[in-house]
Amino acid sequence: MFFGYRTLKTAIGAAVAIFIAQWLNLDFFAAAAIITVLCIRGTKKGSLRKAWELFVASMTGLFFAVVIFEVLGYHPLSLAVLIVLFIPALLKFKSIDGIITSIVILLHIYTVGTVSFTILWNEFLLIVIGVTVGLIMNLYMPSLDDDIYEDQIQLEEYFERILKEYSKYLYNKDDDWDGKELTLAGDLIKNGKAKALRAIDNHFLRHDDYFYHYFDMREKQLAILERILPFISTLETTSEGKQMASFLKRLSGAVNPGNTAGHFLEELDVLRHNFSEHQLPKNHVEFTTRASLFYIIHEMEEYLTIKQMFKPDENRTHMIKKKKKLKRKGVSS
Repeated sequence: MFFGYRTLKTAIGAAVAIFIAQWLNLDFFAAAAIITVLCIRGTKKGSLRKAWELFVASMTGLFFAVVIFEVLGYHPLSLAVLIVLFIPALLKFKSIDGIITSIVILLHIYTVGTVSFTILWNEFLLIVIGVTVGLIMNLYMPSLDDDIYEDQIQLEEYFERILKEYSKYLYNKDDDWDGKELTLAGDLIKNGKAKALRAIDNHFLRHDDYFYHYFDMREKQLAILERILPFISTLETTSEGKQMASFLKRLSGAVNPGNTAGHFLEELDVLRHNFSEHQLPKNHVEFTTRASLFYIIHEMEEYLTIKQMFKPDENRTHMIKKKKKLKRKGVSS
């Protein structure tokens, strides 16, 4: 049977929490396991936030229990009043899981039927054990880098295909392409950004947002590629269109995390200048074609400027190139 690392951590953490609570001869020792399970999250920072939330909620519940039970006594009506007052307070701070642990603590006090240092110390230790074990178990988080690298490689292959298909259409109106790479690229960017945020949340001492900015950059570029598609699909085959096609083909071969945008921006300037030097359009079709080409140049300038503003990481760029070479060798062998 297959189970994930988070399931394994949860199982081990619950067992360790109960073991420690039993070793200390604490009453209601199973509560430590409940708190541990609730503390284990998908990221390190997420676990820390949840641990703090549960600790504050549990200690607040302990305080409410002492006040209400000592004033109203230990009977069902007192418990109802306590829950009615306490739960809205936690909901205001969006501490849903805190409600669970707090109710458990409240019921312990209610079951004992008295407030003493012994029971308060018992509950405090259960909370501390549960939270601490949960945090320790969440210190290990498998790196998402390799997974994100694969997403980068796949995304850049989609971009290459999109640019090549645009180029082919401008050359000879080849319309066999179904455009699925546009949709696939959008989905991959969405998933990539989610993974990047998880990767950020797995670092306490450094804020590494390279991957997030990378996918954000590609998302903006993809929006541009989607905007120019209607203009490309309506263009007639012309010598000017073929020049643009040649440019897009060269650009498709340079899709990578590095920054080569400056060179292609210079090429676009030359292309715009050449188009401006051509004879004025003689009819409506030529006018529409020329206008569409200038619009495409404008959008591709924005496309390249977005890339130029992106700050590449040399080590990661090298890693991507290395993985691409290995992937190509695997395909060709």
